[in-house]
Amino acid sequence: MRDYKKLDIWKKSHLLTKQVYKNILPLMPFEERFALTNQLRRSAYSVPLNIVEGCGKSTDKDFAHYLDNALGSVHEVEYTCYLIFDLGYIDQNIYEIINKDINEVKAMLIAFIKFLRGEK
Repeated sequence: MRDYKKLDIWKKSHLLTKQVYKNILPLMPFEERFALTNQLRRSAYSVPLNIVEGCGKSTDKDFAHYLDNALGSVHEVEYTCYLIFDLGYIDQNIYEIINKDINEVKAMLIAFIKFLRGEK
């Protein structure tokens, strides 16, 4: 079992989730409250939650499975943010900042998954 609070990938994904909550969700129009807003909220907190759940597993294989799930969720965040930008709900500056952080989380997850699976 691992202490998720010590993992850089958890810290980074937690910050990404907070960024979504503070900088994007408040800008969403009311009519998107139960659609895009809800989808983005759920996929954003799914990333650190999957890392936390994986930390409770006893094998690297099981942990890597939960990191795969986290990677899938961060891809959802990536597309949802792109769609929100493309629809004009957020400006380019906000989109570029969030997209940079999304790409960092993706890269960290991929590297950690490869490490756990013994890949080069």
